[in-house]
Amino acid sequence: MSGKSQKPHRNLVAWQKGMNLVMEVYKLTQNFPERELYGLSSQLRRAALSVPSNIAEGAADRTHAQFSHFLSTALGSLNEIDTQLELSFRLGYLSEYEYSKISALLDECLAVTYGLRKSITIKLKR
Repeated sequence: MSGKSQKPHRNLVAWQKGMNLVMEVYKLTQNFPERELYGLSSQLRRAALSVPSNIAEGAADRTHAQFSHFLSTALGSLNEIDTQLELSFRLGYLSEYEYSKISALLDECLAVTYGLRKSITIKLKR
């Protein structure tokens, strides 16, 4: 076994914030109407799970190009979550406070994930 960490993704702020987002999405969707169990609630949870999962997969002994691809997928999921949270708020499933709080966390996730992808893209050009 090499001296490299077997779980390098755990050191990435993007992964850590993504995990926090998953936890918050799961907590919030527990209060969604039962009729949304296989609809919006399920979609939100899957999109949220996709964020840290793709960051972890991309960080695992991949090339910079592959890692950038996985980060792009995570960013796509974050934007999907944005749409689903907006809809949840409009449908009255989230209070203004809940929506504001999770939107702030989503914005943090977007910022650090975009930043990480940018740094990987710069390494690609070298």
